[in-house]
Amino acid sequence: MALILIVDDDTAFRMTLAETLDDLGYQVRQAGSCEAGLASLGDGGIDLALVDLRLPGDDGLAFLRAAATMVPGLPCIVLTAYASGSNTIDAMRLGAFDHLTKPVGRDELAQALARALRAHQPAVAEAVDDDTQAGEQMLSNSAPMRAIFKRIGLVADSDNSVLVLGETGTGKELVAQALHANSARAAGPFVAVNCAAIPVELLESELFGHVKGAFSGAASDRLGRFREADGGTLFLDEIGDMALPTQAKILRVLQEREVTPVGGRQAVAVDLRVVAATHRDLEAEVAAGRFRADLWYRLQVITIKLPPLRARDGDVALLAAHFLRQHVQGRAKRLAPAALAALQGHPWPGNVRELRNTMLRAIALSEGDLIDIEHLGLDAAPLSRAAPAPATEAATAAAATAPVTVAATPAGTAEIDWDGPLDRAVELLESCMLRRALAAADGNRSEAARRLGLSRQQLYRKLAQYDIE
Repeated sequence: MALILIVDDDTAFRMTLAETLDDLGYQVRQAGSCEAGLASLGDGGIDLALVDLRLPGDDGLAFLRAAATMVPGLPCIVLTAYASGSNTIDAMRLGAFDHLTKPVGRDELAQALARALRAHQPAVAEAVDDDTQAGEQMLSNSAPMRAIFKRIGLVADSDNSVLVLGETGTGKELVAQALHANSARAAGPFVAVNCAAIPVELLESELFGHVKGAFSGAASDRLGRFREADGGTLFLDEIGDMALPTQAKILRVLQEREVTPVGGRQAVAVDLRVVAATHRDLEAEVAAGRFRADLWYRLQVITIKLPPLRARDGDVALLAAHFLRQHVQGRAKRLAPAALAALQGHPWPGNVRELRNTMLRAIALSEGDLIDIEHLGLDAAPLSRAAPAPATEAATAAAATAPVTVAATPAGTAEIDWDGPLDRAVELLESCMLRRALAAADGNRSEAARRLGLSRQQLYRKLAQYDIE
């Protein structure tokens, strides 16, 4: 029977997780801090560690570094409730087997544990700079983006070429920056080129440089972007828009690792990693003869495909709040419920970039502290929600003034003050539903959690919040 170490400072969560592990047939040891976790690790016998990233004192990354030295190959699964791509990337680079977001479902946990224990192999850990900000803007709580963060962490140190695919505005350059910042080349330059924004006749000079007098206007030598990126990373954005003759020269540079400036005779060696990106379907472009098959094969050694924003459940609200915090100057602003609903129902063809621009527009157009639907400027009607039937004026007035009666205890009732503070009404409703669910389940907390649609961790937190035994 495997012995699992839980390192988490949230006592309620830790106890619930321990109960789940016990149900799954594992032995459990618990620690509330990085220091206590390492001490427990030193006692021996640990087969796997579940580690929270946010800990008092030294954090979960510090645990990963130390554990890699104390017990080489120990599988560690990182847990976090915070949506930061940088933490996931750092954790995967440090050898974490997986990264799960709280609250953790029983099935998801069981599968992750089984995979990790099966793959118990020595892992190599590398120190990273705690101040690294790579991936900080790639905020997400969605499963598709967590998979992207993990992949970045796993491949960042490789020198293989990476092809980043995704619709316009999904954050392809942010992925390239994260790959660079988390690689051994992080101290070198990161050079980005938008291949679609440079005229065809100037692109070769832009990329490979030129010698003085190579063409009219070449008054001096120019290094070119490949040589500027020497020792670092070159990001070729929208490479699918590149002309075929330039594609052939790019392929030669990737194969030979040297460039010849326009008008020059001497090739110059370059040491760099190439990350390319495009919103185009390169396989279709190859079939149509518009993109070289050999270059496509060369670029897609590692492929990262970014999901569109509409496939990232919950991320619209998360990112909208982030852009508000980031760009509001002076008095804080907040989204009205109708505005948030409009954001969540919009299809976002321009993805995260479109959402960012929408929030900037709303900030500028809203005079007070409330951003309403008219400030967003969204022309398209929401696609994911059916419009409610219009209510009559009398019905609306009646709904606005009618009291809502809920059961405060299994035996009694209490009335929500419709015109009172929202937080008190929410507290009363939650407390009532918790008590009713426990009564209906005869005190069985697992059954009560199921009835309420909560994880057991969430239920325990709510019970503690309302002091319900």
